[in-house]
Amino acid sequence: MRNALQKLGLNNLGQVYDNLTTEILYEEIIQREEAHLSKDKAVVAETGEYTGRSPNDKFIVREPSTEGDVDWGAVNKTFDAAHFDDLFDRVAAYLANRDVFVQDLHAGADAEFRLPIRVVTELAWHSLFARNMFIRESDPAKLASFEPSWHLLYAPGFQAEPERDHTRSEVFIIIHFARKLILIGGTRYAGELKKSVFTLLNYLLPQQNVMSMHCSANKNDDGDTALFFGLSGTGKTTLSASADYELIGDDEHGWTDRGVFNFEGGCYAKVIKLSAEAEPEIYAASKQSGTVLENVVIDPVTGEVDLDDDSLTENTRASYPLDSIPNASLDGLGGHPTNIIMLTCDAFGVMPPVAKLTPDQAMYHFVSGYTAKVAGTERGVSEPTATFSPCFGAPFMVLPPLWYARLLGEKIRLHNSHCWLVNTGWSGGPYGEGERISIGHTRAIVSAILGGQLAEVAYRRDPVFGLDIPTTCPGVPEDLLTPRATWRDPSAYDIKARDLVRRFGEHFATYAEAAPELSAAAPPL
Repeated sequence: MRNALQKLGLNNLGQVYDNLTTEILYEEIIQREEAHLSKDKAVVAETGEYTGRSPNDKFIVREPSTEGDVDWGAVNKTFDAAHFDDLFDRVAAYLANRDVFVQDLHAGADAEFRLPIRVVTELAWHSLFARNMFIRESDPAKLASFEPSWHLLYAPGFQAEPERDHTRSEVFIIIHFARKLILIGGTRYAGELKKSVFTLLNYLLPQQNVMSMHCSANKNDDGDTALFFGLSGTGKTTLSASADYELIGDDEHGWTDRGVFNFEGGCYAKVIKLSAEAEPEIYAASKQSGTVLENVVIDPVTGEVDLDDDSLTENTRASYPLDSIPNASLDGLGGHPTNIIMLTCDAFGVMPPVAKLTPDQAMYHFVSGYTAKVAGTERGVSEPTATFSPCFGAPFMVLPPLWYARLLGEKIRLHNSHCWLVNTGWSGGPYGEGERISIGHTRAIVSAILGGQLAEVAYRRDPVFGLDIPTTCPGVPEDLLTPRATWRDPSAYDIKARDLVRRFGEHFATYAEAAPELSAAAPPL
């Protein structure tokens, strides 16, 4: 392994720990005092200043192989290749005489599209995180001969100097497609590791006609697969992890000509205010040995964790292997989706809790990606903020949004998938006035979708958003299905709804000329 790292440009390293097991990583984590152990033997780590992603510090190296394909701009910011080489050399010099931890892992459960990745980390708990989140090689012979296609180098202790290194701050997340290398530093937030690999796949796979998706997925006993699109905090993990369904994965998937596959081997769930009653599967996983709890408050004497304490951040997380969920899929594979659910967390409180979408409406809302950024998932976000995030994951999309939308539309039509918009946000008023739709009601809606009950009820056309809304849904109060009826002042609803429609129009104006066929699917006002 040392020789392989030298070929990468990492020389004079200290001890190189090669593919340590979870048990031995535990010993290293405790010996190095990187984290604490909870009473239930979960690793409890703090990330310091950075408790969420730093999207403004993410870059892609601009070079001939990517020049014409990447959607350059505010999301995919350019980084000079020579500056990358200089920064890599400085990180390599920083790591000289320091110990590193290596994990050889796969991204992608489908063997045809699986990407072998070598993850090199400065911290042992980051190595455990990677081991939890990606797919392990179970065959010792194959692990011994592992040949990575990509390397990910994570040195959180190295802080960039913006004037010298041409970064925005001390933090950097840089992808170099020509060198097949991801370089991360200046932050201990482990989500950067996971999402940088997702970003990588979002460039490579669509060019092979594989739809890459920021979604969770599950399937029933008959093999019917469901997808749940949404930004962090909108309910992907919660709604897909149900005892009634087999969990394929909680966050990132691909859709091939054969069906759906998970990119990952683990889950990265938000755990703030997690309860055994509302989310029993995730709650149980948070208390298992091998789980990494990130920025969860722990009593240093008793080892008890307080999942209600948000004093470090709202964005408390649990990273655990997928098999920590009792009904998880062993192969990470599913069929073509029967149902596609797009989750929006509407902070205005005017979107219906559920609506049925035509294929064109599904593409329109996919390009719009309307939701609210939930507190803590990014730096500076302290309360839900209305946003439009194309593809329900704009920070991770490398190609133009319409590329993904058209590929999704082709697959929806080809496989006759049913599409839905589900609001997990507010009702009866905007954030601060109304109430968030209860998880019980949202679960009832999802159950009715997956169980086919909503295919048998009457629908009415919403006059504001032009969406078909069910008149009844088992387990859901009828007035909740009509957002205007839940407001004390209907005229206030009208004002807020028109304002949101205006925002939809302003956002879609960027795509209207290139995708005129979707304009008819826009809200009619």
